[in-house]
Amino acid sequence: MTRPCALRRALISVSDKTGMIDFARKLSTRGVEILSTGGSAKTLREAGVPVIDVADVTGFPEMMDGRVKTLHPAVHGGLLALRDNDEHQEAARLHDIGMIDLLVVNLYPFEETVAKGADYDECIENIDIGGPAMIRAAAKNHAFVTTIVDVQDYDALLRELDENDDHTTLEFRQRQAQIAYARTAAYDAAVSNWMADAIGQETPRRRAFAGTLAQPLRYGENPHQAAAFYTTGESRPGVATARQWQGKELSYNNINDTDAAFELVAEFDPSQGPACAIIKHANPCGVARGDSAIDAYRRAFDCDRTSAFGGIVALNQPLDGPTAEEIVKIFTEVVIAPDANDEAKQIFAAKKNLRLLTTGGLPDPQAGGLTFRQVAGGFLVQGRDNGHVGLGDLKIVTERQPSQDELNDLLFAWTVAKHVKSNAIVYAKDLATVGIGAGQMSRVDSTRIGRRKSEDMAEILGLSEPLTNGAAVASDAFFPFADGIEALAEAGARSVIQPGGSMRDNEVIATANRLGLAMVFTGQRHFRH
Repeated sequence: MTRPCALRRALISVSDKTGMIDFARKLSTRGVEILSTGGSAKTLREAGVPVIDVADVTGFPEMMDGRVKTLHPAVHGGLLALRDNDEHQEAARLHDIGMIDLLVVNLYPFEETVAKGADYDECIENIDIGGPAMIRAAAKNHAFVTTIVDVQDYDALLRELDENDDHTTLEFRQRQAQIAYARTAAYDAAVSNWMADAIGQETPRRRAFAGTLAQPLRYGENPHQAAAFYTTGESRPGVATARQWQGKELSYNNINDTDAAFELVAEFDPSQGPACAIIKHANPCGVARGDSAIDAYRRAFDCDRTSAFGGIVALNQPLDGPTAEEIVKIFTEVVIAPDANDEAKQIFAAKKNLRLLTTGGLPDPQAGGLTFRQVAGGFLVQGRDNGHVGLGDLKIVTERQPSQDELNDLLFAWTVAKHVKSNAIVYAKDLATVGIGAGQMSRVDSTRIGRRKSEDMAEILGLSEPLTNGAAVASDAFFPFADGIEALAEAGARSVIQPGGSMRDNEVIATANRLGLAMVFTGQRHFRH
């Protein structure tokens, strides 16, 4: 079972024909007989590569629009027969079944069909049946059969043949079998998840997720943790689809934080002006809109300059030279933006450790999709938090009415709070954060931390009072007690936005009225654990 196996006969049936002709020609020159189907056979024949139609082997023509062509004992027997089993070999001789030593298959482009927005019927037609069946058969019989499912493995197989006198080793076949089963698993996961969505099944009995290795990572959150980055093929612009122009490889924490930064900044429509988000450990330490990209960056930076050191910067508009000059004044890990001009790239080129990513667009903050998180023995699945509120959704619950400027700041702070770890408190003024309290067990603690951060920053800026004086404040969930409102008032806040819904809402509202704060309810919560 461990001996090398020769390649005498191959079956090639591929949807993606990249590199197929050259690969098949090299196999043919080694004396490998090639079987093929439909379009693959036609392409090879036109290129002058000797090929035998599978229909000539099975004795049945392709039928039913190609749905039936390889589902036949002459194919599956050739893939599944054990070469060292006398009964298997006798059955093959009796039924004139030739052995197939190599299977080269890539599947109908189902994922690509879904991604382009095809209708239900077209997606169904792009579900491959014969391909996965052959792949599973060949991979099961990897003691004797080699399986290739990815174009990128053509050269690996040819090298294997060069190194082993036109044979493959068991280790190579095992590795390819694992790749093959992972491919069919990912394919079936894509089909099942698409179908669940298409028929409105929010909680299907079984849920599967799959990814393709984008890069091995040096380590995970900590050096003793192994890690890798996998992509799902989703077209959503972001760190997974970005082009990296410079800098060393992204780390596990870089990827996590860059995703958080870009998802946050995408909340701000670029047609309404530039916005910048600076992230540290998946939490924003400064977010702002501005008259220009450099103005937005400076205003975000002035929320918490200390935490911004070694952070991630995200922009909702292309990066320009003046903004790049400002960013490189301190150490920054990653900058991500829809694009960057040549001047910005040239400025960053002098900072070899700074990574620059461009995405070509922004993710839609209101798009659907799923997120998942592992727990012991399972995983939690939920829809992406695409909740959004506008002016028309707000309910003013206090005697004092917020001004239009306060309403603008409240909605800005609310948008940022959606991306802050709970319990989240965000102070904002003039469309810029001026204090953020994140991830505390007590909402009052988050309130006080945000104030303290603003006091520290005011001292750095040479101001005599905290930045939170006159600020609007967002809370990601309701205030369970009036002490949170009292803490906000002590920080100098003048208006509050929160979901409402506490058993003590009346007490909280009465406290806001007593302290002269304006308060609005959204009826929506944004926990982010």
